[in-house]
Amino acid sequence: MAYSKIFSGDLPELTDDIVKYFRNDYKTLHSCVLVNRVWCRLAIPLLWRDPFSIPIKNYHFIEIYLHNLNEEDKTKLNEYGINKNLFPTTTLFNYPSFIQRLNTFKIGDSIEKWITAVKTNPISNSNSNYSTQKYLNIKRLINKSLFKIFIENEASLHTFEIMITNVQDHDQFNDVSELILKNPNFIYNIRNFKLQRIENVKKISSFLEILCSKCNSISFLYFQFQKFNNDNDFLVKKYLTRIINSQHNLKKISFEHHDFPLNEDLLLLNNSLLRVLENSLSLLTNSNCSNTLRTIIFNKINFKNIGNLKEAFERLNVLESVHILYCRFLNYEFVHQIIQITKPFKLKSLFMDEILSLDSLELLLQKSGDYLENFGIGSTENDVSLTNIELKQKLFNLIIKYCTKIELFDLFDFDNKNIYLTFQLIEHIEQSLNYLSIDLDFDNNQLCDGFDLSSIILSNLGQILPLRLEYLSLTLMISSNVFEIFLKNSQNTFIKKLLIKNMRKNENILPLIKNYVMKKKRVEYLAIKDGFFKYEQHDVKEFGLYNIEIRNYDELYIQVVDLIKEKY
Repeated sequence: MAYSKIFSGDLPELTDDIVKYFRNDYKTLHSCVLVNRVWCRLAIPLLWRDPFSIPIKNYHFIEIYLHNLNEEDKTKLNEYGINKNLFPTTTLFNYPSFIQRLNTFKIGDSIEKWITAVKTNPISNSNSNYSTQKYLNIKRLINKSLFKIFIENEASLHTFEIMITNVQDHDQFNDVSELILKNPNFIYNIRNFKLQRIENVKKISSFLEILCSKCNSISFLYFQFQKFNNDNDFLVKKYLTRIINSQHNLKKISFEHHDFPLNEDLLLLNNSLLRVLENSLSLLTNSNCSNTLRTIIFNKINFKNIGNLKEAFERLNVLESVHILYCRFLNYEFVHQIIQITKPFKLKSLFMDEILSLDSLELLLQKSGDYLENFGIGSTENDVSLTNIELKQKLFNLIIKYCTKIELFDLFDFDNKNIYLTFQLIEHIEQSLNYLSIDLDFDNNQLCDGFDLSSIILSNLGQILPLRLEYLSLTLMISSNVFEIFLKNSQNTFIKKLLIKNMRKNENILPLIKNYVMKKKRVEYLAIKDGFFKYEQHDVKEFGLYNIEIRNYDELYIQVVDLIKEKY
């Protein structure tokens, strides 16, 4: 009876909670739309809160948005070959009002793909070649039109991510900035604000002025440092200071460097960045957020000569987690400041691609190892590798000794000297382990070594996996016979998201996956990437019969940084 009432809409509060549970499961949300009117009204706003981020192959939602343009604006588009007959005459919902998250880069990318699609559509009358300038003009016009539509339909933005990579991006954002200056309510309720890869801060200063004066509701502030000069140095200090000071409920902040300097000469050019970071840490202790800030993320930050860490962390009264991702100079000077902090230093994430001082790391783990939940060694993003095998072995022993709560283990670049110690570490954290990623660095390993290492990994890994994993990603050189051993040994493990990237050519592992994974319903989502396997429609349907969804590998792959930002 209760079940039928839910689906008839007689219990709207409960139904609302059920639908919201699927807010990131777009396939299920599409199914909810078809249940009845109540479920449709609940699911549609979730599907349209950020359509630019949904992994889809068509961009017809842009046409639905542009339906809201007035005739004058539609005529302007028509002058560029965008026929207004592309747009629907009526819509069932006020879709622009549902938008909650906007990323300027994703919007631009979606517009480009939509323009490409309509140029091949006869109804668009746009089969002739666009000049480069004409293309840029139409892209700029559509970008401005979309923001105009969102503002006119009184959308309330919760997340705004600004990413500017070139001059054209600056021009497009200037259009957006002018609209926001006239309609500041559009950004009044922003909860998450991201400023990324801004080389010329002066060009967006008018927007930052309005943000500082009109928005005080930011709870997550993400700032990515870019190349610095004297002007940028001053402006970043100025606006970052004002943004932080103006917020009443800042809970999470992330500092990141984009182009990470790799040698000492380039590090000397990083003085401006260091001054801004020191200034930012001081601000955190002298503003409202000393009693609100719960999470700090440092990503690719150089800690050399940063001298106010102890003072900053002592004054953060409600801090719950600190995350250090591929940062530089985690040496004695850095660790000494940390161990002098009288409060607990809740280091939840530690990812490294260099070890400067093992003694210092031991002191850090003695103080914070019991809090550590995410650990990774080696990186695919930087041209730096941990080549000292003895140091890696000692580090793994320290992790085994001091850390018992690791949920995420990300391992890049195995070697045959520490492989069994790695298995020991996985067994040690089995009770808490939920995410496991193993990626052989085939640039550093000869193919024959890579094949032997992959075989050892697959022969042993299945026996030590926990009974359930949220995520398992394997990038190895896989042979069918050894892969079968792994599947047999791990047959009691349920894996929600399984990703296989096979670096060995001409090895068909699909029949084994069907036999040991599909038929036993051991996963929910599956992604395979190699030179042999191709997704055929009948394979997708066959897996679907066992409630297993085939996904694109790049879409299912989890970036550690993104996961941490979402989780904490």
